[in-house]
Amino acid sequence: MTVARILNDKGRDVFTTQPHRTMREVIELLASKGVGAVVVSDASQSVLGILSERDVVRVLGRHGASALEDPVSRHMTPKVITVTRDDTIEHVMQTMTEGRFRHVPVVEDGRLIGIISIGDVVKRHVNALDSERQALREYIATA
Repeated sequence: MTVARILNDKGRDVFTTQPHRTMREVIELLASKGVGAVVVSDASQSVLGILSERDVVRVLGRHGASALEDPVSRHMTPKVITVTRDDTIEHVMQTMTEGRFRHVPVVEDGRLIGIISIGDVVKRHVNALDSERQALREYIATA
């Protein structure tokens, strides 16, 4: 199973923001859309950074409510690990586990084309294991 398959199943919607938007605006976007991360991008859909719920908690813990008026570029994670459509679920799981993050943007030719969450990856992995288990049961039953 590849990232392309996950994107085909779940869709390619990604919530993005520009680097000059305030932390308050981005937090409101996270809350209104019910998502755990927003990709910071430019007009050409290049990934400039990412801001997750965890980032928000860290910022508020360190700087307090005054950080809500800061531009998101001041607090985003600027070095974003990305994956491609051709990467496997196993590769994505390993990357997310090693990096200790829950969202990874999908990029093609330098442009953002989707985002994968750990929930997306786990769901597909569990479904694949269930299918394999069912196939083995059917095989054993007919042997």
